[in-house]
Amino acid sequence: MKIVAIIPARGGSKRLPFKNILPLGGLPLLAHSIKYALAQQDIDVVYVSTDDEKIKKIALDYGALVIDRPKALSGDLEPTISTLQHVLQQLNDDKIEAIVLLQPTNPLRPPTLFKDVFAQFKSNNSSSVFTVSRNHDKLGEIVNHKFVPFNYATGQRSQDLEPLYYENGLLYITTANAIRDGYVMTEDAFPFIVNHVFAKVDIDTQEDFDYAEFLFRNR
Repeated sequence: MKIVAIIPARGGSKRLPFKNILPLGGLPLLAHSIKYALAQQDIDVVYVSTDDEKIKKIALDYGALVIDRPKALSGDLEPTISTLQHVLQQLNDDKIEAIVLLQPTNPLRPPTLFKDVFAQFKSNNSSSVFTVSRNHDKLGEIVNHKFVPFNYATGQRSQDLEPLYYENGLLYITTANAIRDGYVMTEDAFPFIVNHVFAKVDIDTQEDFDYAEFLFRNR
């Protein structure tokens, strides 16, 4: 099974400019995902898809290969699947069986995460596996200026909430054919549960970055 890791890292970012190259723990943010991918024995090659020359240099410096992303695929509203499909089109390699998607904005991952998720991917016969975490918040909607509980009854204890989960963005593994068909998460996607503090890190703002820096120093 030929496994390719793809890290999408465009240059534009409105809320936290240049976030993919900001130093986290002394390394560019992007480098954390590259180093993680390169450390996995089952990943054959690591590609960074980017439209930015600074990101391209960092990717090459840290051992990844680079696919130049067209500007048409680099806008704020462009979905990730377009980038993954573009990489596969450029590689044009029928031997690629699975894609590992690593988002640079999720730089901190438990050391054994890939090994565990990949084992599930191979044994579960699903076209995709992705990571989720349990949500322990009391959620609700505001309707006509009133708060309406969504996942609990007023007065209910947090520990008695019905289990709900969120897509944490740490790791995705999908068959290459599913990517070509337009899916990162297929209908039979297996949700791999991750209960780890790193699952709460998804960098989009300076506050997110500061939290990641705190965890990096202390964990």
